[in-house]
Amino acid sequence: MRDRITFKCSVCGEENYIGTRNKKKHPERMTVNKYCPKCNAKTEHKEKR
Repeated sequence: MRDRITFKCSVCGEENYIGTRNKKKHPERMTVNKYCPKCNAKTEHKEKR
């Protein structure tokens, strides 16, 4: 089953993106490089716990 996850900017802590993933197939936390409007830059976004 796919679960909804929230991505949080690692620089400022702003929650900018929502995605889904299968936790059984990929148990580790996801990280993606996305644009953060608060930082006005492309930063690493980590999965919020």
